[in-house]
Amino acid sequence: MALRNTNTSNNRNIQQQIGSTYEKMLRNSLYKFLLFVSGLPVNLIVTLIYLVRKKSDPYLQIREETVNRYRQEGYENRLIEEARKQLTNKYLFFNKPISTIKLQKEAKRFADNVFHEEVTKKVEEVMRVSGVNKVTYGGTFKMLISNPLFFMASLLPGLLMYLIIYIYSKPYLKYVFDRLVMMVFVIFGVTFLVFTILYLSPLDPAANILGQTATPDQLNQFNEVYGLDQPYLIQLWNSFKGLITFDLGKSFSGNEMVSTEITRKLPITLKLTVISLIIAILMAIPAGLISATRQYSFFDYGFMLLVLIGLSIPDFWQGLVAILNFSIKVNWLPATYNPDNWLSLINPAIVLGTGLAASVARMTRSSTLEVIHQDYIVTAKAKGLNERKVILKHALGNALIPIVTVIGLQFGGMLGGAAVTEKVFNINGIGSYIVDKQFIPDIPGILAGVIYVAVTISLVNLLVDLLYAFLDPRIRSKMRDY
Repeated sequence: MALRNTNTSNNRNIQQQIGSTYEKMLRNSLYKFLLFVSGLPVNLIVTLIYLVRKKSDPYLQIREETVNRYRQEGYENRLIEEARKQLTNKYLFFNKPISTIKLQKEAKRFADNVFHEEVTKKVEEVMRVSGVNKVTYGGTFKMLISNPLFFMASLLPGLLMYLIIYIYSKPYLKYVFDRLVMMVFVIFGVTFLVFTILYLSPLDPAANILGQTATPDQLNQFNEVYGLDQPYLIQLWNSFKGLITFDLGKSFSGNEMVSTEITRKLPITLKLTVISLIIAILMAIPAGLISATRQYSFFDYGFMLLVLIGLSIPDFWQGLVAILNFSIKVNWLPATYNPDNWLSLINPAIVLGTGLAASVARMTRSSTLEVIHQDYIVTAKAKGLNERKVILKHALGNALIPIVTVIGLQFGGMLGGAAVTEKVFNINGIGSYIVDKQFIPDIPGILAGVIYVAVTISLVNLLVDLLYAFLDPRIRSKMRDY
């Protein structure tokens, strides 16, 4: 018996929590839309009951009585007269001409705002004293969800809605979900922007693919097959539809499925950039820490000189130098990429990671210098703590936020900038694929490549945001209240 009462109490608490979260979500336009769409059958029933309850809402009756009483007492007319006097004094003070009609309209508008504010305050006070609640949509749902029969009956048709409510009630899940929703808008925005630029491009895909000897009939047939003869809005809608249905179409050149091509090429670029990222971090963070802790020393000047050189050398030139020295002269590493030979990734990974290492090293140095001069670091050293422990445990932990930010931002640049490195080392990745397709221009191929890169960068940014919370307790506390 006690166990049954406990289960009943737990179920009632869950239903109350669902109702309270639902009311809170209605204040956000995006979540309000998601709630209505995800739980449409349940929300239709709630809407019907809300409309029925709204007809006998005591709030409307109390408000109407309050309005009539105030008007009978002449409160509204006094507000209009006071507003007219204030506006007249303002016009006279600034030497502006007074228009009777304009003065009357402004006084009436000002008085109406004040009148409705006072009525609302009075009605809320009366309802609070009398213990009567206003009929609201969220309150109607909260009343219905407290009924076990309605809750059980709405579980299946409103399963997706309850899942969204659960996500909203958990701060960390809500934080991730919000960024995933924003990622969807980013992807559609990128698709719109890239497609519009390609549509306005003077290049003709049919002429570039079929050649200058193609007849007008052949060009027209090509445009008809790929829908290039249709208006801009129809082509844009087809691109959005393909994005929604995960059908990105076929490439103009080669007639292959672009999703298959991207799936095959993207992992190559990701593997290259991840290896480059690891190499850059292993080189940059120790160099930045040594430069910060040995400021104005030989190591500091030496590392910062290398950083400046790394930022100044173009990727293509560094790649050619690496091929000349390590592939041709000493024959240590392959000159071109071979999926079956892991040594062929060393040269391009080092070339691609050099620029990132330089940026991360500079940020590590400046961020660490800012932290090690804080009072708590000076206090830790004064207590006799080991300097290495102070730097690695106390200083580096607080200096990592800007470092992680730079790494996240540079990772996206590496995905786009990998095209040059891929060309130099003959790597058949996503970067070189997009570059090859843009000269046609192959709209499906370019759109697919850019979308996949945008998704990857968005996921990396999400990971960076989560790392912020892991590194900084202050951010974790804010996320709990998010």
